[in-house]
Amino acid sequence: MEIRLPSDVKLIIEKLRHNGYSGYVVGGCVRDSLRGLTPHDWDLTTSAPPEEIERIFAEYQTVSVGKKYGTVAVIVEGELYEITTYRIDGEYTDSRHPDEVRFSDRLSDDLARRDFTVNAMAYNDEDGLVDLYGGQQDLTNGVIRCVGDPEQRFSEDALRILRALRFAATLGFTIEPATSDAILRQRKLLSDIAGERIREELLKLLCGENTDFVLRRYRSVIAVFIPELKGTFDFEQNSKHHNRDVYRHIVAAVRNIEPLPLLRVTMLFHDIGKPLAQTTDKFGTSHYKNHPKIGAAMTREILRRLCMSSAFIDEVCTLIRWHDERFQPDTVMLKGYLKRLGVEVMQALMLIQHADILAQSKYMREEKLRNLSAVSDELNRIIAAGECYSLRQLCVNGSDLLHIGVSSGVQIGKTLDLLLDKVIAGELPNEKAALLAYAESTIDKES
Repeated sequence: MEIRLPSDVKLIIEKLRHNGYSGYVVGGCVRDSLRGLTPHDWDLTTSAPPEEIERIFAEYQTVSVGKKYGTVAVIVEGELYEITTYRIDGEYTDSRHPDEVRFSDRLSDDLARRDFTVNAMAYNDEDGLVDLYGGQQDLTNGVIRCVGDPEQRFSEDALRILRALRFAATLGFTIEPATSDAILRQRKLLSDIAGERIREELLKLLCGENTDFVLRRYRSVIAVFIPELKGTFDFEQNSKHHNRDVYRHIVAAVRNIEPLPLLRVTMLFHDIGKPLAQTTDKFGTSHYKNHPKIGAAMTREILRRLCMSSAFIDEVCTLIRWHDERFQPDTVMLKGYLKRLGVEVMQALMLIQHADILAQSKYMREEKLRNLSAVSDELNRIIAAGECYSLRQLCVNGSDLLHIGVSSGVQIGKTLDLLLDKVIAGELPNEKAALLAYAESTIDKES
């Protein structure tokens, strides 16, 4: 596969070479190019020290994004390119950053410090591909392998453990045995990683095509930073509706839904409350009546710990709270849910329930899917027809009520809500005259 460098990247490499220094693109951009993908970012590495990078590109705007570690960003034609000096890393006592770095003039020193072989390749047009660790072969074979000793790589930066799982999930690669064993042995290092760093890797992992394999094979790794999931491991559901334990059901449900962060995170936690909600009847059948409510509360704490945004947390917890609701293809009922939850939540719940049903046993599956399809059809019909289910669709507003003598803000709100309920129930048409007449009659009664 030919690597085509953008003109700006060629310019940077040429300017470095003209000043007596070597320069290469390196890491993910080389990996993606060899896979036939267009890289999102082009990172470069060079023998030039940081001060020399700044001198060479003095006519351009530069940003010292990590000068201590040898990285200077150069802005060319509005694009930002990070250029890092070849370096040898010292000890990593914080499992994130080297305590010190020594700059080098050898590319081999820089490639030796990188995480995985598929990320330890460099390229420029003059020298071609520089691959000292078999990265291209591993890329062809679909293998994630650490550069050098896996335990050393993971002790340097424990987040690499999660990065390996993320690459396995998103690229569909396998993790070679020595690297896999080191991941499992050193998984507890992840307990010292900040929530926001874990968040970014976890969201990418969950949206990968191979996420179900990773979640099953490396569940003990995931449980290091989400220990609440341990309760679902091997927890049998004792119900005709399920042929998997809770965790395996969760993983199947994650696999079944569209790879969007909101939906995948919801499925990961949708049944996390089941072990705490379980009751068992005299026939030995288990029930989980309050598991959506319990699960939503548990998930809120987990997502806060992972530094998710408040808006995202609220969306996920709402979906978990309502994921097990028994919807019926009843117009009045569905309008009531649309009023309470909104269109986006209801449409997401249709996808969530579909994924959930497919992850259950075959018992009553076709019946459940037929009902869900009828619910979804009626929901879409209501929305497409523009039928009234929200205050913004109501043909009267607060100003209209003020004109007929409803002066209290609280009373205006109550009256609008009452009118909307009457319209949803089919007891009043959504017409201004009829709504105001009814509103006036309620005022008269109160008087």
